[in-house]
Amino acid sequence: MAGPEADAQYQFTGVKNYFNSYSLTGRMNCVLATYGGIALTVWYFKLNSQKTKIPAVKATQVCRGSNPGHCAC
Repeated sequence: MAGPEADAQYQFTGVKNYFNSYSLTGRMNCVLATYGGIALTVWYFKLNSQKTKIPAVKATQVCRGSNPGHCAC
């Protein structure tokens, strides 16, 4: 269980001090990092999809005659 006794029992150093599953602060930081990563991913793809709009393809006439190079459709 997380609580004051759990914090004194484990002494973490470095990144483990901020991202661990033994303290409430560590778990909160893991959740915030996960949600932040998801939000940044959604934002990135939403931003890129607006820049690369696919233009509409124009309809072209199809010549079905015997000489397709000189079509008078």
